[in-house]
Amino acid sequence: MKSPWPVADFDQVRRLRVLAAGISGARVAERLIPAPFERVWAIVADLENEFGTFEPDMRRVVVRQVGDRTEAYARGRLGLRARFDVDLDSGWCWMQSRFLMIGIAAAPAPGGTLVAATGGIRVPGRAALLPVAALPANRRALRRLAARATG
Repeated sequence: MKSPWPVADFDQVRRLRVLAAGISGARVAERLIPAPFERVWAIVADLENEFGTFEPDMRRVVVRQVGDRTEAYARGRLGLRARFDVDLDSGWCWMQSRFLMIGIAAAPAPGGTLVAATGGIRVPGRAALLPVAALPANRRALRRLAARATG
């Protein structure tokens, strides 16, 4: 029997766009990377070894499993530290700390992999980001990711 309800089937990039649309101040940067999805996503998903190669503000990330949850402990280039709750799946990475949020999504696309990124300084207790320099930083991260995946 056909359902009377409309069905929306989103790939992970569309999912990120929808989620970001509900967050005040969030901006999404996108880039088509001419490399297979598996190669691009292997870099993104390796938080401990690869994340800092493309995310400009991350120097070191340590990942821990705490029961059924994933946590990441990150140290930034300026020495700041944060504990992130992490939702990591194929094509999907959402990391949220008390003051920071990072979202990266990817989907296979003609000519390679479409990758989208959002994030920035989070307003605690609200679905809001301070958009100060977030979009340029996300664009820079995607440029660095593209160079890493195609180099």
